[in-house]
Amino acid sequence: MVGDPDDDVQARREGVDGHRTVPHTADIRVEAWGASRERCLAEAVLGMVECFADVSAVRPTAVERVRLAEDSDDDLLATLLDEVLFRLEVHGRVPVDVEVDTADEADNGLDVRLAVAELAAVEVIGAAPKAVSWHELHIGPGPYGWSCAVTIDA
Repeated sequence: MVGDPDDDVQARREGVDGHRTVPHTADIRVEAWGASRERCLAEAVLGMVECFADVSAVRPTAVERVRLAEDSDDDLLATLLDEVLFRLEVHGRVPVDVEVDTADEADNGLDVRLAVAELAAVEVIGAAPKAVSWHELHIGPGPYGWSCAVTIDA
């Protein structure tokens, strides 16, 4: 994660993927960027997880696959983050690594691989997120790759 906003711009120019959190009233705002839409989506997941759990010392215990239907880019972002929240709330699993790939042309979707660990194995450092807000959610291409921003209700 890059700290200073000027560093963020420089990292984007250099093609470095990343994410950061920014202050937001009573919620969590995650900004992420990547060289591709898929890398940007993966960074958004990692940014959301980083808001409530330190997974740096945890090894994944399983890999779970998710297939997302091709919708608008905003829908993909919201759906992916909702899927992570579902797995956290229902199964007690937290992604420690994420890979997002475009599915084959016949399926028109995304294949997501979540390397997960049990919530009990991670250091919880904040309140677990509850929902993804559609307010000011966006993802799209820009001059230095893709970027997105999303508010997470904590």
